[in-house]
Amino acid sequence: MGKREEILKMLETSHVAMMAQLNEIDKQRKIYPLWTIREIVAHLSGWDDAAIGFVSALLKGEPPPTPAMRGADVYNEETVSTREGLSYDHIVREYVNTRAKLIELVRQITEEMVTQKSVLPWGGEGSLEGIVQVFGPHEMEHAMDVKKIIDENR
Repeated sequence: MGKREEILKMLETSHVAMMAQLNEIDKQRKIYPLWTIREIVAHLSGWDDAAIGFVSALLKGEPPPTPAMRGADVYNEETVSTREGLSYDHIVREYVNTRAKLIELVRQITEEMVTQKSVLPWGGEGSLEGIVQVFGPHEMEHAMDVKKIIDENR
């Protein structure tokens, strides 16, 4: 299996793990001190948006955008606050759609583009492989935190 296929598998696996929790959790239940499942899903969509910008730029041969240049905490806050007025169902649809778009774009890149160095969404230099090695486990961690709360309430 090539690196591109590994990335696709990680993106799909972590997304499936999170989606499995969405029908089980109380939408108003706090998962973290300031975030419900709604905010977590909005946050994940925001990072998918950042990855979409990165991959789109790779495909066009352009420098990628740096939406998180002011830091991950600021970007996390922005990804949640900009979706504040949206319904939970809308945010979940967006999460499904952004992940589908990211997967579609990753399918279009060459194997060499997976490790091609470029500017990361938060600045610095790295590759798509590096981004997904952060995002995949990050999303899986959120999914497991939600699952733990579900299991505790059974």
